[in-house]
Amino acid sequence: MNGQSSVLAGGVPWPPSVDDFYLPGYFYPWITKFTVMVWIAVAIILIFFLVSYRKPKLVPTKTQWLAESVYGFGRNGIAGDVIGPEGIRFAPYVVTLLSFIGVMNLMSIVPFFQIAPTAHIAFPAALALISWVLYIYVGIRKHGAGRYFRNMTMPAGAPLWLMPLLIPLEFLSNFIVRPFTLSVRLFANLFAGHFILLVFTLGGFVLFQSGTILYKPIGVLSWAMDIVLTFLELLVALLQAYVFAILNAVYLQTSLTEEH
Repeated sequence: MNGQSSVLAGGVPWPPSVDDFYLPGYFYPWITKFTVMVWIAVAIILIFFLVSYRKPKLVPTKTQWLAESVYGFGRNGIAGDVIGPEGIRFAPYVVTLLSFIGVMNLMSIVPFFQIAPTAHIAFPAALALISWVLYIYVGIRKHGAGRYFRNMTMPAGAPLWLMPLLIPLEFLSNFIVRPFTLSVRLFANLFAGHFILLVFTLGGFVLFQSGTILYKPIGVLSWAMDIVLTFLELLVALLQAYVFAILNAVYLQTSLTEEH
């Protein structure tokens, strides 16, 4: 935070502004708080897996066990179960998505961060774009461009007279709506969670410092609700990382299947 929202005027915090997301001094406006948070998330994941597998043991340590559990869940529980045998080769990508989004989402409840980079639409949109490119590339490589686009826009068994209606609808659904909903779902959930926590936190300060004795218990209640909602945000953060990863697996599976 660069300052203005933390200044108190008459005991009431200034509302947060867009300037809070920019780093002060030389870095403004090229490097934002979100950018630094993404770098930190990447560093955490790299260091965690490198340290975990630096000296692997037959009887794993707690760190090695945790790393193997994360990878095994992404490999078998998502890529393998959803895509099938071919999904194993996509396990590194699925696990990377799961870990990267999970760490970024958890920043929404970490002190001094208190917001997730995924609460900014640019980051979910970039991740969805990468998934969209991979999704199309895998399908074209497996089936060829003509057959792939035919499979994705012409449902098997549908009567020919319905094709003028089905083709644009299927194209819109498979190539436009999917990446859009993939990004908006992640963004909306994390942004809403951050906004709700902010309302209860700042609301508690405003009520407690209002000078009215009757408002002070309500302010304390607001902070108590904030604690409860923080645990809910923890669940949402992990769940949304899982949803994003499993939807990627579903989309890859539809690209690899022979017909729809």
